[in-house]
Amino acid sequence: MRYFLTALVTILVAACAASKATPTAPPPIKITGGVLVNLNRMTLYTYDRDVAGSGKSNCNGQCAFVWPPLQAGDYAEPSGDYDISTREGGERQWTYKGKPLYRFSGDAGPDQNTRNGMNGVWHFATPRSTSAEL
Repeated sequence: MRYFLTALVTILVAACAASKATPTAPPPIKITGGVLVNLNRMTLYTYDRDVAGSGKSNCNGQCAFVWPPLQAGDYAEPSGDYDISTREGGERQWTYKGKPLYRFSGDAGPDQNTRNGMNGVWHFATPRSTSAEL
């Protein structure tokens, strides 16, 4: 019995130590050709109907199917101009200077940004943009 209790205490201490060592993930974003892209070099876009700093996305339902949000995993950590907002369904989304970031489902490959200006409300995200410009 004594060995059992010692083993149980050891396991509990190890589990507590492991829970404090949660890995964090930096923003999965880089700059290519003056445009923000994800790690697969897919162009990232902003939506004019999103309000910078509001913490919410106005692209949901069918819109989010066409313009998938750049999801932030459970261990993602904000860094600099990159933050995380929570979408209406509870999933986490990366933002740049307060504006949610999206991909375009029709972009066939890396570095495409042919949807800039689509419907007058979708624009590729650039590192020189400010919250007021986005």
